[in-house]
Amino acid sequence: MRSVLIFFIGGTLGLVAGIAVGIFAYPYIFLADVVAQEAAPADAAARPVATGKFIHANPSDPIHYGRGGVTVYDRAVRLEPDFEVGPGPKYHVYLVPLDAVTPDTQVDKTMFVDLGRLRAFKGSQNFNIPDGIDLKAYGHVVIWCEQFGVLISPAKLKF
Repeated sequence: MRSVLIFFIGGTLGLVAGIAVGIFAYPYIFLADVVAQEAAPADAAARPVATGKFIHANPSDPIHYGRGGVTVYDRAVRLEPDFEVGPGPKYHVYLVPLDAVTPDTQVDKTMFVDLGRLRAFKGSQNFNIPDGIDLKAYGHVVIWCEQFGVLISPAKLKF
């Protein structure tokens, strides 16, 4: 009986310790950097086309959130230094051709432009825009989780 009790106590303590380590290690599992600080695009710095603010799309979901600014230049999208999202796997930056993006929007079913994988959960990052993109046709910059098909945070653009 004593060995069974020790087994369950040890198992419980091991589980609690494993969860605690997982919570602290979680951000580092998905991305090499948790914070990025990239300079503004040199060739586009004088020509901003649009700006926006990332929002917490679903306030009842404490895990999938975003905040901070985004600036769109002729050839690049810049996530500003105040940018932040909750950590997760395979986050990508999309240009989305919709006037409204909600948690129910099937972003992956639109004619989005994938600008690349998010390099960090916080801080400034730059993403090049492919040639031939009509920026006025895209109303949002969106952080999208490709692995689970979940909207993390949209930013409505103001041209």
